[in-house]
Amino acid sequence: MAEQFEKFNDMEFFVDMQRCIGCHACEMACAECETNGETSMIHIHYVDRAETIQTTVQVCMHCEDPICANVCPADAITKDEYGIVHTADTSKCIGCANCVIGCPFGVPQIPDQSAMLMMKCNMCYDRTSTGLKPMCATVCPSGALTFDTRENVAKKRPNSSPVNRFIFGKEVVNTKVNIMMPKGSEELKVF
Repeated sequence: MAEQFEKFNDMEFFVDMQRCIGCHACEMACAECETNGETSMIHIHYVDRAETIQTTVQVCMHCEDPICANVCPADAITKDEYGIVHTADTSKCIGCANCVIGCPFGVPQIPDQSAMLMMKCNMCYDRTSTGLKPMCATVCPSGALTFDTRENVAKKRPNSSPVNRFIFGKEVVNTKVNIMMPKGSEELKVF
């Protein structure tokens, strides 16, 4: 098991918005995961449907210092030693939605309002902890979602750089997930 986690630690998740074709294969694959209860934890959004067909992918960024966990009054959201921020523990989650409001990326959701339980991507922990890739990355036909080593991604995308440092006003957020940006980008400022 320790050897599988070593392999997992060499692998990183990369999102390349320019490659997303809006096929929704990632959403369908995620919904098939039995741990999600047939609910997709990844979402495709249209940038400006009236003007363009451009889509974006929204996944949990697995922050180094997860705001969603920090604002949870029930300690239902945890981050493990591998940097994975897990979905809320259903036995602890009180459905207060602090995590939904607090996340700078807008990731946590409460899809079933009657249950009032937060759900979000946990990077297919049931798969990645055994050395498999997350479901979404295995089905993405355009390579918008990639789970690979940094070295392999650099070879495949020489004109792009992985960014995992984001600035929201005065707040700096470092993440486990990388967004591919034009070469030379070191951080992304979001206003």
